[in-house]
Amino acid sequence: MGTLRKTITLTDQQDSWIKAQIQAGHYTNDSEYIRDLIRREQERSLEIEATRSALVQGEASGEPKRFDIVAFKQKMRTAHD
Repeated sequence: MGTLRKTITLTDQQDSWIKAQIQAGHYTNDSEYIRDLIRREQERSLEIEATRSALVQGEASGEPKRFDIVAFKQKMRTAHD
């Protein structure tokens, strides 16, 4: 995978935060920290999209049915005892 050099602008507070993360040993340099942030955001976006998709599927699945908690608990006890 190729890499590209980018220039970003940070506030003093953001720069101090990144430097503190590096000094604490969480990252070896600024680029590693920024790449980790991007990876986390990519994962978060995928999780959000999966949740949205599940909600759409749920809404499209039809009318809701009453949930019988007593029957559910009994079923779980029977299955796991």
